[in-house]
Amino acid sequence: MLLNPKKIQQLAQNLASLPPDENSSELKGRSLWQLARARFARNRAAMISLIALLLIVIFSIVGSSLSPWDHEQIDWDAMADVPMLGAPSIQSRHYFGTDDLGRDLYARVIQGSQISLMVGLIGSLIAVVVGTLYGATAGYLGGRIDALMMRSVDILLAIPFMFVLILLMVMFGRSIYMIFIGIGLLSWLDMSRIIRGQTLSLKNREFIEAARAIGVRPLTIITRHIIPNVLGIVVVYATLLVPGMIMTESFISFLGLGVQEPQTSWGALINEGARSIQNGTLWQLLFPLAFFIVTLLSFYFIGDGLRDALDPKDQ
Repeated sequence: MLLNPKKIQQLAQNLASLPPDENSSELKGRSLWQLARARFARNRAAMISLIALLLIVIFSIVGSSLSPWDHEQIDWDAMADVPMLGAPSIQSRHYFGTDDLGRDLYARVIQGSQISLMVGLIGSLIAVVVGTLYGATAGYLGGRIDALMMRSVDILLAIPFMFVLILLMVMFGRSIYMIFIGIGLLSWLDMSRIIRGQTLSLKNREFIEAARAIGVRPLTIITRHIIPNVLGIVVVYATLLVPGMIMTESFISFLGLGVQEPQTSWGALINEGARSIQNGTLWQLLFPLAFFIVTLLSFYFIGDGLRDALDPKDQ
């Protein structure tokens, strides 16, 4: 049942006439985003994870300036060499050792961090934007439009994800940009179903009915009222998408359809390290694996902290 606009106006006047809360002075002048930032700063695990992730990002940007070796340069005198942090000269120093072909593992981890983070972040951003808008629209409009939109999602989910991704690589070329665009455009389906379910539980709430009663357009209701109230779920799901997309990229690179030599990624380095571990070159696996695990955990704890900070129930 829709609320009468006159009743809404009367209710607003009654609320305005109430005496101020004793604790309202603490919140005066602070927006909801400022309160969320303060809540996030109190989460110790999230702040430590944020610092760790920032260090990894800085490492991927400026780390190459600390080594004289390039990611595709071969040191013929150091095949599968152990890490040498205390080498007599900078020119002969391989911080993380070398791989079986004599390429500097430190430089290759930097190259891998750039590609892996780009695939994970940009791909998840595409998936989150498309899936959130699609799911919120379907859930709010309802009826035949909702049924048609979600049946389309069910049909797309029935198609093997990896088959479609490989087909895109074959048709449009094995470009690194095509990789994260293809992964992002195929990963929004689950997000749309989650957001659609949350929208169904929100569309009949009082504040949504009040917005409809005063003539707010459906698009505005979706973007200004529905999406902000599912932001916590969006953030948590996005943190799970990033490492999953990195692993997806590493799998298609292993098939020869993803990152091509001499470029590399964390997933490709982990695959190379796992294959060469029988030769006693454990460092080839440990260094990229350590960066990948720290990044995965950092995204998880940051997402958990953002979910608690942006939860509308805590506002």
